[in-house]
Amino acid sequence: MGACLGICSLLSCASCLCGTAPCLLCGCCPSTKNSTITRLAFTMFLLMGTIVAIIMIIPGVEVGLQKIPWFCDTSTTIHGSVNCDIVVGHKAVYRMCFAMTAFFFLFAVIMICVRSSRDPRAYIQNGFWFFKFLILVGITVGAFYIPNGTFTTVWYYFGMVGSFFFILIQLILLIDFAHSWSQAWLERAEDGNTKCWYAALLFFTVLLYAATIAAVVLLYIYYTKSDDCTANKVFISLNLIFCVIVSIIAILPKVQEAQPHSGLLQASVISLYTMYVTWSAMANVPDKICNPTLLAIAAANPTASPGGQAVQWWDAPSIVGLVIFILCTLFISLRSSTNSQVNQIMQTEESPAMLGGGDPGPQDGVHRAYDNEEDGVSYSYTFFHVCLLLASLYIMMTLTNWYMLDTNTATTTTMTSAWSAVWVKISSSWVGLLLYLWTLVAPIILKDRVFS
Repeated sequence: MGACLGICSLLSCASCLCGTAPCLLCGCCPSTKNSTITRLAFTMFLLMGTIVAIIMIIPGVEVGLQKIPWFCDTSTTIHGSVNCDIVVGHKAVYRMCFAMTAFFFLFAVIMICVRSSRDPRAYIQNGFWFFKFLILVGITVGAFYIPNGTFTTVWYYFGMVGSFFFILIQLILLIDFAHSWSQAWLERAEDGNTKCWYAALLFFTVLLYAATIAAVVLLYIYYTKSDDCTANKVFISLNLIFCVIVSIIAILPKVQEAQPHSGLLQASVISLYTMYVTWSAMANVPDKICNPTLLAIAAANPTASPGGQAVQWWDAPSIVGLVIFILCTLFISLRSSTNSQVNQIMQTEESPAMLGGGDPGPQDGVHRAYDNEEDGVSYSYTFFHVCLLLASLYIMMTLTNWYMLDTNTATTTTMTSAWSAVWVKISSSWVGLLLYLWTLVAPIILKDRVFS
């Protein structure tokens, strides 16, 4: 349904593309809230940009990129010898994601403090899709004219900071998803076939914890050595201990009393995600002994790609990260949470728009996107664009494996995996666990506040 709504919103009538009139939906889609259509459309812009960035690092595409005169010139570079087969894909991804970041930053600034669809800026948010597409294309073309210089190095650090926050957003979304999942199944268990639904909850909880334990075992096997890799051992052990702690806290009597729908299902989802982030961090450890997945592009000199062989950027953590990224960005567009703590963090609230406000129009068989935000927006426009901005930085780092161009040497430009990437991922997993812990204990600590 989400894909259907997204495609229909982008391919609907000319009044939607060039004006502010509500979009007509295709026959396969029901009448839908304008806020949902808008979020899906912006998410489709992000996914389109991601697809373009992926194409730019597909083996063989670098041949076309090298034809851009200023993009990579081994004879004139000030950093000495450069392997363009490697560098151009990296630089192209950075520029494509820079364009998406600038695009969403522009709309985040424009939409500050929009309270309802009566604000004139809401017309910009919910319409003019053709012109928005032209703006994105224009920024993208301009990004490829950015001089090499220190752009890639500086933008790498912007990418690390943005990715840190987006990893936290992903974990918040997982908390929200797990909460909704558990609540829905527990309510069904209370309403009818109790044994069936409780058995399903137990099955998936055990399955997720089994996957978490298997991940820990594999991390110890492949990313540690008996007499080496102390840092990896510490990171894996600490995150395992932290996951055990939050799992125990999730089922404490006081927590259960304050939040009856809290339980091990949510904790198992968070634990498995924490182990994924730990795995992703281990894949950036710049030590071949402790990181068997370290890519060969770490030595990016002209002899590193013998016979002109294409560079393969993909590794398993990147592929899993890409899948999680796509699911989370779509979930940002469709979510409507009843968890007040998550809503406060994600800048959404139970406004009339979220509670089903708005008139879908006459029942004449024509499907429309109707305005459901006349009395209040269902989400913060600015925060939504900030989330997509951070997502653009995260996908930039994911597609390039968090590797950076190292131009410190006098004769070569190398591609390296830095310890800074490891620390950003590990620290984000710790902060994420603290956020989940807060959602568990907040109703106990702040007794004077009402938590749904």
